Amino acid sequence: MANHAVTTPNEGSTNVWGGGKSPFGLSWGKMYMWIFLVSDAFTFSGLLIAYGTMRHRFSDVWPKANDVFTHFPFVHGHVPLAYVGLMTFILILSSVTMVLAVDAGHKMDRKKVILWMALTIIGGFMFLGSQAWEWYHFIEGSNPRMIDGVLVEGANMVRNEYGHPLFANFFFFITGFHGFHVFSGVVINIIIFLNVINGVYDRRGHYEQVEKVGLYWHFVDLVWVFVFTFFYLV
Repeated sequence: MANHAVTTPNEGSTNVWGGGKSPFGLSWGKMYMWIFLVSDAFTFSGLLIAYGTMRHRFSDVWPKANDVFTHFPFVHGHVPLAYVGLMTFILILSSVTMVLAVDAGHKMDRKKVILWMALTIIGGFMFLGSQAWEWYHFIEGSNPRMIDGVLVEGANMVRNEYGHPLFANFFFFITGFHGFHVFSGVVINIIIFLNVINGVYDRRGHYEQVEKVGLYWHFVDLVWVFVFTFFYLV
């Protein structure tokens, strides 16, 4: 009878499950970032599901985004969803520049990392400024009307000229929550950007921090695509 050697999980220096080594070559920092992003995705999913449920329940009085978001800077008249479309383009473009920054980091090209991260930060500020402008016009309103004997102009958390109050509530919460994520991403990008300028990651021998903040930024962009689709287009 042949003898078959039985090895235990702890035997052999090549055993990747023996501890002290990631089986997928993934650093703990990236793993924790993915865990955070997955948990955050559940939060946004819950908000969008709640929005869809209320919209279906009050479909007869629910405002149409085409009739609400019609302003565009320096343009007189109604241009439905053009401005929010521009916001979306700016954010997607910033995601492209972040990809280029991460790629430059893999090549240890500090000058290009600085360039592409600077453009990413500018794109983030442009999106935040655009969102503030959109909020201003949403709150200010354009077509005041009588609701329950009260003249309602614009939108707030109680009444809004566009229709059911829940529309404004969801708008402020979902876009505001996403805007907070964008603002946080811009702040983190600035911190990493300053570290790049000071040569911190050259001394470490890698630009993994740029890659981790890139994951967060791409997540923020992807979430906005879903918000744009479900809140504005559908």
